[in-house]
Amino acid sequence: MKDLSDLRKSYERAELEEAAAASAPLLQFETWLHEAIAAKLPEPNAMTLATVGGEGRPSTRVVLIKGCDARGIVWYTNYYSRKGQELAGNPFAALQFHWVELERVVRIEGRVEKVSEAESDEYFRSRPLDSRLGAWASPQSQVIASRAILVANAAKAAAQHGLHPSRPPHWGGFRLVPDSWEFWQGRASRLHDRLRYRLQPDGQWLRERLAP
Repeated sequence: MKDLSDLRKSYERAELEEAAAASAPLLQFETWLHEAIAAKLPEPNAMTLATVGGEGRPSTRVVLIKGCDARGIVWYTNYYSRKGQELAGNPFAALQFHWVELERVVRIEGRVEKVSEAESDEYFRSRPLDSRLGAWASPQSQVIASRAILVANAAKAAAQHGLHPSRPPHWGGFRLVPDSWEFWQGRASRLHDRLRYRLQPDGQWLRERLAP
């Protein structure tokens, strides 16, 4: 294997100073997300979700953000999946966005709750037909004998539900309600900018700089 110790990059694209940062983390996040979209980055809406199971073992996977407002960050999944089961037992999680080309990272931590059934229904109806059928076809995170099982399940779901499948009761949205945000901007000489926002008991956000 190639010597990985020589892989280095100097970060020099931008800076993150307190004077230019938003006073509230949601505003800062929306600014960065819109800039990532405008830059036409590959899947700027992709985020890593970290959960912790009953044995204290963390696990991560990439999911897609599907909503963002003052209530929190939303994504959708199978509630019987590993992440769904882990969140049922431990409703705290962390999210991370990594926009490599912009040399930026956003980390978000908080409590997780299910979105309302009405919200899940509305989003499910907006999905392409094959994705809606796939939600019925895939026993997510379970061991299956082969891909043929998925194909057969999808065909069965299509025959059973037709062109207007309803949302499976085991499929829906989660919302992470943030109590901590961190914005990381790469800088030269590894002297990166890190601004953290922590939610205070009075509902206000405390902004503080962290050493890189």
